[in-house]
Amino acid sequence: MDNYLETFLRQALKEDIGGGDFTSLACIDQEKVSAARLIVKEDGILSGVEIALMVFNLVDSDLKVTVFINSGTPVKKGDIVLNVTGKAQSILMAERLVLNIMQRMSGIATVTHQTTQLIAHTHCKLLDTRKTTPGFRYFEKLAVQQGGGVNHRFGLYDMIMIKDNHIDFAGGIKNALKRTFEYLQKHNLDLQVEIETRNLVEVKEVLESGFKIQRMMLDNYSPALLSEAIKLINSSCETEASGGIDALSIKEYAETGVDFISMGALTHSYKSLDLSLKAI
Repeated sequence: MDNYLETFLRQALKEDIGGGDFTSLACIDQEKVSAARLIVKEDGILSGVEIALMVFNLVDSDLKVTVFINSGTPVKKGDIVLNVTGKAQSILMAERLVLNIMQRMSGIATVTHQTTQLIAHTHCKLLDTRKTTPGFRYFEKLAVQQGGGVNHRFGLYDMIMIKDNHIDFAGGIKNALKRTFEYLQKHNLDLQVEIETRNLVEVKEVLESGFKIQRMMLDNYSPALLSEAIKLINSSCETEASGGIDALSIKEYAETGVDFISMGALTHSYKSLDLSLKAI
């Protein structure tokens, strides 16, 4: 993952700097040493500090950074996250990438924290999804963690997740499960298995299939129907509710006793947190 992060950050810097930061090169002496501070401009949950350190180091390993507030910490307008000292040209080259990443990550961490607080009185955990920005998934999922949420699978490779299209293409639930477990055994793969259901008939079909799954997704259920499904499942596997659940309805869903609630909105409908890097 470290190689992936470095490659991504180097490419992002290349995209921004191109042939050179000609504004800084033109008006600032190459040896000019300066300092700047990262300032919080609105309340929220901070995220991405460790990524900012990587960016500063990649731009100029001689930059000195002093961190005052770590990722996952609640912040208020006016808080100082860090100070960076070194060549002014280097600070300016790193500025936009640091802010672009941290603002987005902090926005995700903030909405995740706000949402988890709505269900904190239950045992239900808040999950993210694969509804992420291509190439930026690692950062978005890290931000969910730092906001108090839990990561679902990272990609298609680290969990079996049989969804409605898989079921329909495979010819039904039983056939999809049969083929899945045969495949896992044949290829000696140790992956958790989750399957989506759309109604109580499908819940019963999964339960009667004879296959031991780790989690059942209950997609687009009403809270009342979700409660019925959870009673049928009777702790034989973990349960996950998804589909159309938002800040207004999540409390009612969590109080059904469901183990997890997944929300794509955490990573596709957030508002970036306002941060700024200013010269001292």
